[in-house]
Amino acid sequence: MRGHAGEPTHVAVLATLGAPQRARLRRRRRRPAPAAPQPPPTPVATARATLIAARPFDDEAGAERWLARADAEAEVAGAVAVLNRMLHLHRTATADPGVREVARGQALVARVGIGAGEQVAEGRWTRALEVPPPRPPRRSAALRPDERLAALLAGRDAALACEELTVRARADLDAGRHREAALQLGIALEAALRELAPWAPRAGLHVRLDELRALRPGVEAAAAAALEGGLNDDDAAAVAHALGRLEAALRARSAVGAD
Repeated sequence: MRGHAGEPTHVAVLATLGAPQRARLRRRRRRPAPAAPQPPPTPVATARATLIAARPFDDEAGAERWLARADAEAEVAGAVAVLNRMLHLHRTATADPGVREVARGQALVARVGIGAGEQVAEGRWTRALEVPPPRPPRRSAALRPDERLAALLAGRDAALACEELTVRARADLDAGRHREAALQLGIALEAALRELAPWAPRAGLHVRLDELRALRPGVEAAAAAALEGGLNDDDAAAVAHALGRLEAALRARSAVGAD
């Protein structure tokens, strides 16, 4: 993988573990067949992604010093970001909406280590640290995600189009895709101003809607800049701020509920 000016940044090595079991499953006939009343769990393959820095260390001692000082969780987060960039480009190349980025919490195990070329190319190492998963962030009681899900499933609440659009804008912004985030936010904001209108008299949501309307010109300007090819720092900051305020308004509406 290359960055600006074609400078190599990473070598990505992908491997599928447990492939023989998967191959046997594919050899089965394609017609539906009777299933056992209590079938055993179906074996699944596991993917292993190894992200290797393109620039090697000068010597083994330098690699050891780096590993001793490395912020292991930051290194894992950086590797996930690189992997997600590759997955995003794969989705674009295949035009397959089913190709999705991954999250840190989905990893069965994460390791940061050092090794020789052939070792790391095979997902091995000379020495590595196994990095425990980070603690989940504290969520505000107002969010009540489990209660909201129950309300949605029971038909007591409705999922708004602007909520899905806002989540997509957040994913783009967090991945550094500022143009896509600006364009996505533009339609998410327009949808939110209309969809949240029925809740305006409740829990002070009219104040939040007024705030979003005041942010609309900056969002529109950023979306226009995105169509022209790129965002400057002010446009990017306007997108980040407006997206945060839109998310806050949606959280407030979720706390109010639909009843």
